[in-house]
Amino acid sequence: MTAKSFNKIFCFVGYSIPAWFEANEVVQAATQDTMNEEPQAVCLGNICLLDGSWTLSANFSGCGWTWIDSSGNIQLMGTKNITRRESALHSEVEALRWAMENMLQHSTCQSFGTDCKELIAMVKDPQAWPSFATELERIETLQICFPDFNITYVPRAHNQTADFLAKTARSFRRELHFVGCSIPVWLPRPPQI
Repeated sequence: MTAKSFNKIFCFVGYSIPAWFEANEVVQAATQDTMNEEPQAVCLGNICLLDGSWTLSANFSGCGWTWIDSSGNIQLMGTKNITRRESALHSEVEALRWAMENMLQHSTCQSFGTDCKELIAMVKDPQAWPSFATELERIETLQICFPDFNITYVPRAHNQTADFLAKTARSFRRELHFVGCSIPVWLPRPPQI
């Protein structure tokens, strides 16, 4: 493609070449700012890591969570599927709700970790997400039971088991609901466990 035809293409869609370059410079600057952020320290002790899984073509959405004790060992985990939700974010909210219910039943854990930054934003400012009002009302009701409720961002690399459990549940061909101390033999094994 010649520079002249390149210029015509971008002028046709409403951009001039200099404007296109300026727009790209802004995006790159924003990316660099994000990369220059201080890395978050990840403390994976007495925390419930959770994940939701969703695809448009699947019959189910999947939820997975792992409760990690203060020594960094998995004490309990859960995986279940539910009728496919409206979106991936709806599945993440459902995973948080189910994880919170299980922590109330099975542990004293009040910290939750997710690799979904939108979920954290929703929990911290539910009024900004009116289309999720019903789902977030359930989360707020559960939060009352946790005097020191905390939800933090955990990079996906540290959330692999919950991610595996959620994806496995989503792709399971029939209803699945499991809570236990280890992955059952009838489920596939993730590479890291």
